[in-house]
Amino acid sequence: MIAATEGSLQIETADSLVQLEFAKVVELVIGRTQTQYGRALAVALKPYEDRHQISSALAEAAEAGQLLQKGGPLALGSGVDLLPYLEQLRTEGLRLEAEVLREIQAVAEVAVTCRRQLLASETCCCLRPLAEKLVALPGLAAEIRRSIGPRAEILDTASFELADLRDSLKQERNRVRRLLDKLLHDERLQGVFQESLITDRNGRYVLPVRTDHSGRLKGFVHDVSASGQTLYLEPTAALESNNRVQTLLRKIVREEERILTLLTASVREVRAELVVNQGVLAHLDLRQAIARLGLELDATVPELASVPLLDLRDVKHPLLVMAQRADQGTDNVIPIDLRLPEDCSVLIISGPNTGGKTVALKTAGLLILMVRSGLPIPCAPGSRLFPFAPVMADIGDEQSIEHNLSTFSGHLLRLRRILERADGGTLVLMDELGTGTDPGEGSALALAAVDSLRAAGARVMATTHLHVVKGYAQLETEVENAAVEFDPETLQPTFRLHYGIPGASHAFTIARRIGLPEKVLVDAVEYLGQGEREGVAIIERLQTLRSSLEDELNSAQQLRSEAETERRQSQSQREELDVKRQKILEETRQQGVRLLADAERQLQTLFKSVPAGQIQPKDRAALTGEMRALKAALPQPVAQGPEQIPENVELREKLYVPALGVEAEVVRVDGDRVELLAGGKKLRQSMSALRQFQPRRYAQPQSSTPRIRDRVPRTAFLPRLVLVGKRVEEAQALLDRFIDEALLHGEQNLEVVHGAGQGILRRAVREFLAAHNEVAVFQAAGIDAGGDNVTVVELRH
Repeated sequence: MIAATEGSLQIETADSLVQLEFAKVVELVIGRTQTQYGRALAVALKPYEDRHQISSALAEAAEAGQLLQKGGPLALGSGVDLLPYLEQLRTEGLRLEAEVLREIQAVAEVAVTCRRQLLASETCCCLRPLAEKLVALPGLAAEIRRSIGPRAEILDTASFELADLRDSLKQERNRVRRLLDKLLHDERLQGVFQESLITDRNGRYVLPVRTDHSGRLKGFVHDVSASGQTLYLEPTAALESNNRVQTLLRKIVREEERILTLLTASVREVRAELVVNQGVLAHLDLRQAIARLGLELDATVPELASVPLLDLRDVKHPLLVMAQRADQGTDNVIPIDLRLPEDCSVLIISGPNTGGKTVALKTAGLLILMVRSGLPIPCAPGSRLFPFAPVMADIGDEQSIEHNLSTFSGHLLRLRRILERADGGTLVLMDELGTGTDPGEGSALALAAVDSLRAAGARVMATTHLHVVKGYAQLETEVENAAVEFDPETLQPTFRLHYGIPGASHAFTIARRIGLPEKVLVDAVEYLGQGEREGVAIIERLQTLRSSLEDELNSAQQLRSEAETERRQSQSQREELDVKRQKILEETRQQGVRLLADAERQLQTLFKSVPAGQIQPKDRAALTGEMRALKAALPQPVAQGPEQIPENVELREKLYVPALGVEAEVVRVDGDRVELLAGGKKLRQSMSALRQFQPRRYAQPQSSTPRIRDRVPRTAFLPRLVLVGKRVEEAQALLDRFIDEALLHGEQNLEVVHGAGQGILRRAVREFLAAHNEVAVFQAAGIDAGGDNVTVVELRH
């Protein structure tokens, strides 16, 4: 079986996985699996450490997403886990039940369908090797299909012996019924029977005899009614036939057991192939579940960087995205950019509470874990990240009364574990750096820990409110500040990150917004001290300037975009004018050709009308030569290509290149630039420099053979009709329709549930059955199947 965690090491501590809420993402994947065995792989999903495994898992998830969008979900079946049953086959003599055999047949058929889907797809380069591992078992599937029916019943076609035995049983039962029916209608036995009904007790056909007339009919009593008024008696005349029925039933049971034994042996022979098939289907189910989640998150596969860095654009926390999808009334999730360049080893994020500092840390850590587990992430195309391993986090409060841990002690224990394990591939996430104790001592410890992590080669992302830590980021190389944005007008955080400057905590602003008394705030400002107040003011001023600069930059970018749009429009207008000019020139040329042709015809007519000898041959030749010179002086026609400028192009599409006057095939598209192949040479052109054929042309047109269904689908038919609580007229109408549907579906054995009550509905049902031409026999069901509350019906062949 292909395990999702094969080769994956549990290098992250369980504590870090819990802090980053990785288990919640796993739950999202589990909820999108289709089979039991796929669900088992999803439950065991853990981040990979090997880069090749990460790349393969991401590529498979991307291909599964393309399949979902273009061709629909893969055929994976109902997904009952067969491994426990296949493991039992190691024991000789064990026999599988018909229900299990049906599931094995379903998996064998699904494997063939899934293999065909993947091999037929042109985009499944990574999933194709998995498809090739699926083993087709047509012989086993056909053998089970011939022997086991859709309701796990053993079919007559399972063996000639079983068909003969069941036919003999049917004939013998008919013989018994005819004999008993003759007794029911014997005039000498009038008044003996409680009702004209053949029923079954202990597998033997009996007649309901009134207790006060029991002496008039010899036989064996098998049962007595609850009221004691009816004896269920097997007449002596039916004894031998009933015995033959019992013998045939025992033979049928033995034959059915023999058939199941043979089918089990066939399964045992291909046990290894079935194990491989289930493993591949489980792997595909996991990848398809991941692809489903990726589509819901609008996720992208980022580029895996070869050096430690983060360059994630417009990222969103996946759990926030799913929460927003579940509750449409919530605010939209605001995307942020997470950057940790190659030349930056530490990022210090500061700013007000509730501004999104901790969410930024968790987003970075969780997205790395998702990528390492083979999951696309909600980010913009072109994003890059290094698959840091391990990702270690110190987020949240580790306070524990039970273990005598304060908040600060809890942070120190986590920090000790991080310092012991951190190396060049580690990403460390630390929330509220230096808090929980005296600010001076806490800052000193925090900076010393950061220095130690930098020396080990680890990358660090941390949040803080301490000015000493912010100053460290400003002064040290390879350490950068970032601030969560705060809108001074609305006094609300915007949840965006600004890089290069520290963030102000805005504690007084938030306190004022919450409603603390103004006197308390004024006194707090006095306690803050002049130097501290000036520092806070400088940071807030820096943020305001940064915000203003960004607004100006956005305005400049918008102006540049507008200028680019105008440039493209101007170029388009020039191209349109050029087309019109060429059209006018061509029309003028054609007009000149027509005028010269008319002049030539008139000249020839004139030559013919002049008597011979009046015009010298030399003069005639001169006039004709001048006419040819005028014709040659006309501009030559220009080959006209299509005029439609493409808005979008597809691979293998044929486009016209006006500059070269040739057709070329599209081999790659990068935004507005198109790479083409023309005459074995590659060239690159902008979209505006190309023309698109109408209708569009392709180098290798796709052709698909229409699929013809070989059968008409029918709705499922249940051979059981429940009439309890129905009126007689309604019940008879339903029963009539029920028998018609049974005949259409080829069903012969039916059950009608009418209940006991006062017996009115039961009598009406049986009278209706007695008068129906297609009903061969009917009787009350056995006690274990409902007794007189249920009537068993057998239709004619």
